[in-house]
Amino acid sequence: MELHDRLEPVLTVARESAPQVDAEATFPVASVSALRSSGLLGLTLPDEVGGLGAGPHELVDVVSSLAAACGSTAMIYLMHMSASMTVAAAAPPGLPDLVPALANGDALASLAFSEAGSRSHFWAPVSKSRSNGAGVRLDARKSWVTSAGHADVYVTSTLNADADTVDLFAIPADTVGATVSGDWRGLGLRGNASNPMNFDVEVPADHRIGVAGGGFDLMLQTVMPWFNLGNAAVSIGLCEAAVDAAVRHTSAARLEHLDQSLSALPTIRAQLAKMSIDLGCTRSYVERSAGRLAQPVEDTMLHVLGVKAAANDAALRITDAAMRVCGGAAFSEHLQVDRFFRDARAGAVMAPTADVLYDFYGKAITGQPVF
Repeated sequence: MELHDRLEPVLTVARESAPQVDAEATFPVASVSALRSSGLLGLTLPDEVGGLGAGPHELVDVVSSLAAACGSTAMIYLMHMSASMTVAAAAPPGLPDLVPALANGDALASLAFSEAGSRSHFWAPVSKSRSNGAGVRLDARKSWVTSAGHADVYVTSTLNADADTVDLFAIPADTVGATVSGDWRGLGLRGNASNPMNFDVEVPADHRIGVAGGGFDLMLQTVMPWFNLGNAAVSIGLCEAAVDAAVRHTSAARLEHLDQSLSALPTIRAQLAKMSIDLGCTRSYVERSAGRLAQPVEDTMLHVLGVKAAANDAALRITDAAMRVCGGAAFSEHLQVDRFFRDARAGAVMAPTADVLYDFYGKAITGQPVF
């Protein structure tokens, strides 16, 4: 089945449900169900485990298309893909069926990294595990866990029991002590169920992803490249939706006393042009970054650091301009431009934040240690 044929039914469901998901801040159950049955949850996982074996370019296409339809669905999907690629990179031996389940849609995954004590520095958990016989005891309080209470497995970080290094564990949702610990209602991406969770759990040591103390390297080498690229794709999709809505509205809306459309005004046309050019430039950078991940070269890490920040800021500019050119029609919700505007605000403050990434990029180009 072609990728387009898998994606289109999901987009139809996502578009239809997006206004209600946003208005009621409800998890997009129908969209996620469509994703499960589409095969797209295994988009970039290898063929040999039941995935589609696609790469970074296809991830950008799918995520941006989903974001243009429903930002919440796109972010849920991105978290699944980021967690799945991490699990696949160093599959936990105690969960031999996990990667195939992530690929075929039986299991929805999410990341559980952020903690109040280290905030947007997702790579630095403050919770610490301890050895407990053959297993490991975790007591981690996580913030902003997308798909909290809906995912089937959580990739969770903690400091290693024996050293100040990071471990990652795959924690099935039915593990005793894995609980949603609060509510969340956001300005945008309101259907994400990005609630806090407590992981007061005992897990077998063989649920660890990779080697003991290897979590930080997995975060840098797997989580951050895939997440940053995908997050940039979310921003691109929201930009495209905003530009399309603004062009449609200003072309159709009439100034009857002048017998012309809004788009006949030079000021409006100039804003539309700037939005479209900004989108084109940003999409080109995202596509180039996808190429750097597909075939790594010397400056791949610069693109990993830059792509999310650049696309997040473009989304702020473009959706703001869409609100301005559509005026009261955007403010009154019926165009859904306000939804794109609100959803676009999440990217820049989502760890790693745009400002942190700019700092990292600056360190990299001036020869300073990034971490």
